[in-house]
Amino acid sequence: MKNNLHQEFIKIFNKEADNAYFSPGRVNLIGEHIDYNGGLVMPCAITFGTYLLTSPNEDGIFRFRSLNFSEQLDIPLQLNYEKTGENWFNFPIGVIDRFVKDGHPVKGLDMLFYGDIPIGSGLSSSASIEVVTSYALNDLFNSGYSKLDLVKLSKDVENNFIGVNCGIMDQFAVAFGEKNKALMLNCDTLDYEAVDSNLGEYVLAIINTNKPRKLAESKYNERVQECQTALAELQQQLDIKYLCEINSATFEQYKYLITEPVVLKRAKHVIEENDRVKLAAKALAANNLAEFGKLMYASHDSLRDLYEVSGIELDTVAEYSKTNPDVAGARMTGAGFGGCAIALVKGDAFEKFSEEVTEYYTQKIGYAPSVYSSLIGDGVGVLASVLN
Repeated sequence: MKNNLHQEFIKIFNKEADNAYFSPGRVNLIGEHIDYNGGLVMPCAITFGTYLLTSPNEDGIFRFRSLNFSEQLDIPLQLNYEKTGENWFNFPIGVIDRFVKDGHPVKGLDMLFYGDIPIGSGLSSSASIEVVTSYALNDLFNSGYSKLDLVKLSKDVENNFIGVNCGIMDQFAVAFGEKNKALMLNCDTLDYEAVDSNLGEYVLAIINTNKPRKLAESKYNERVQECQTALAELQQQLDIKYLCEINSATFEQYKYLITEPVVLKRAKHVIEENDRVKLAAKALAANNLAEFGKLMYASHDSLRDLYEVSGIELDTVAEYSKTNPDVAGARMTGAGFGGCAIALVKGDAFEKFSEEVTEYYTQKIGYAPSVYSSLIGDGVGVLASVLN
């Protein structure tokens, strides 16, 4: 489909597109459930994402069309926009609303969106749409935002226009992603380091469990509260703002302050996972994928046993991966309770891996997962190639 986007634009709008943009999805390679604890995460951009083709119009109207959804909208340029239902076009409208409210002049546009990110898989399709829209508007209307401004604006749209209380990792990863590099990001300060991550003979397998993630939000809030409880108890003796300000050795020394066994488990995961991110950065920079794979498995085990956010579906993928010699490592990625797992799989063995993990998973769970292959790709940018 992505090879025919320009033809589709002409079919829909009876004219050629003038500009094209692409923003990827993302996975988090390691560092789960520590972004709200002042720790380090390690996301990367993937090679799936959102394509946006645009052409200006003289009508002062924004026309939203998608090749993924039948809902469409024509809406005039105005001073205030509101979310309508759960439609996909709320994401770009929220971005336009912010540009207008920030005093940046915009004009009518015909806009065609197409995404090849599996919807609802936890690979950040919403952040991808927000960032590609904000990048395009900034480029087309010379609004003068920096890339970091666009990340913050897109997160604000997600929080205050859409109403989802996400952190900044998703928007940051899809904007700042670099080919063959993982981003070691401090979600508190937004300091980051691009870590060389040449996968060599491996590809990133993304395994969507296809399980609806109904539990994720309530359990997410519960975990945040448990971490705050642990922090408050450690603060009796330690001058810290976040759990991730201490390492595993310091935690061992002061863990007696945490009175509830469940809260102790949550804190142990957070602090050890933060240490794992630092070790993972060293392993990737040294091109030691075997060591990185071991850290992935350790991360999954911790999320299963200490943080208790995985579930039988994600555990089944990790369990199978450990039996396959062509897999260096695997883990759940994202909030958990469904969504996706990732695995480092030898490229020439990917098809076999895909068939075997599907068979193993289907026998155990009762329905099939979806399996995709990706490399580590670039962040948002202009995509002139689809206009040719």
